[in-house]
Amino acid sequence: MSSAMLNLILEATLATLYMVAVSGLIAAILGIPLGVMLYVTRPRQILAQPMLQGVLGVITNIGRSVPFIILMVAIIPFTRVLVGSSIGTNAAVVPLTIAAIPFIARLVEGALNEISPGLVEAAQSMGATPWQIITKVLLPEARGGIFTALTVTIVTLVSYSAMAGAVGGGGLGDLGIRYGYNRFNPTIMLITVAILVVMVQGFQSLGDYLVRKSDHK
Repeated sequence: MSSAMLNLILEATLATLYMVAVSGLIAAILGIPLGVMLYVTRPRQILAQPMLQGVLGVITNIGRSVPFIILMVAIIPFTRVLVGSSIGTNAAVVPLTIAAIPFIARLVEGALNEISPGLVEAAQSMGATPWQIITKVLLPEARGGIFTALTVTIVTLVSYSAMAGAVGGGGLGDLGIRYGYNRFNPTIMLITVAILVVMVQGFQSLGDYLVRKSDHK
């Protein structure tokens, strides 16, 4: 294999890692608070707002129900406004982030569901404010579940980034299509798949480690 091809593989790998890292970080910053809001605004919760919870739930469900490839095409005008282009790694970050936010939110909401209501009631009986309950009770108790949610999201983003590459998003997906599939080069296809598998395994192992650490009391 030529050095030029090795450089292309390295650049594609770094582009995929960039897309996953940036979209994952932004999605976590926005998705975790959204998941918390979905939980605490339920009826009989500490910030019960059924109407607000219903609106947030509908928005989240719509975000989760749109197939990623359709989402990429549908928000092309929005992507152009944000990054000035609809192709390339920076452009791919936009739909990746939008797809990941509701995904994280629902997983975080699920993690919070596992917390015993007695812990919240005990905090309320001691005069804790809703903010204190969220930051001192809910988030620490759900830490393991939140790490699991982030791990699942990152792994999903790896596969989404490969899909984005097939339509001009760059990264390993683009490399596999252009230099593997279109040029009938199965070696490049296998290398691309192997790198993606290693990437997923690495993220999963790191996530499992963080979950184990967070469970140590």
